Amino acid sequence: MAFTELEVREAEEAIVETAGAEDMFRLGLIYSTEMEDRGPDFVEAHKWFSLAAMLGSQPAKAYRDELKFEMSAADLTLAQRAARGWLKENRAILAA
Repeated sequence: MAFTELEVREAEEAIVETAGAEDMFRLGLIYSTEMEDRGPDFVEAHKWFSLAAMLGSQPAKAYRDELKFEMSAADLTLAQRAARGWLKENRAILAA
């Protein structure tokens, strides 16, 4: 199933408002599958699955753990840095 740019934007906007595990998991799903004319973005998918797992999503943890077998060590490092960067920039959203 391919997702549209509109669906991606809507999911990202939901994160800005609430930063919930469900929305983060949805973004992970979106980025791990086809997006219109592009293939999956495993770095972004891993980032969102990691953040959702941190908030308690067991499905996100399972998807993240499976996804790492599809990624290079360099991409895995990028995903982990991206997740840490997102946390640093959005602490206020998580506290709300």
